Amino acid sequence: MFGIDSPELLVIAIVALVVIGPKELPGLLRSWGKWMSQMRGMAAEFRGHVDEMVRQSELDEVKKQLESAPGLDLQALDPTKEIKQHIQDGMTAFNEAKSTLDNPLAEPESAPQIAAEPAPAEAPTAVEPAAPEPAASVSETPQIEQKPAKAAAE
Repeated sequence: MFGIDSPELLVIAIVALVVIGPKELPGLLRSWGKWMSQMRGMAAEFRGHVDEMVRQSELDEVKKQLESAPGLDLQALDPTKEIKQHIQDGMTAFNEAKSTLDNPLAEPESAPQIAAEPAPAEAPTAVEPAAPEPAASVSETPQIEQKPAKAAAE
């Protein structure tokens, strides 16, 4: 820290305690800490701006090198055109599939074309009605035992 060793720092602390006094020293140290944090923040911001300028200049140099390279077409390297083409192909396939599903009565193109023969006109046969299920008998229902009123009272 600025080339100050611990014995020198101890001497500075003792002198500050004597000159400033124990009453004012905590407030002074607090304000000094805030000032140092502001200075560190400004230094970090400045360093960030310088780093950004260096990166930008490096990118400009790389861009110039790529543009000066013969036979290199940067527009052909654009991946968005290929992605858009694949999306359009997918949408076309989807619309075709949707149109076949919208009309369920349409025969598929691969179905064999056979002439429909008329069905013979026969009289419909009578269907036998099902036998009704027997009703539950009285013996199946549970019976409740009833006690005489005199026995229940005792």
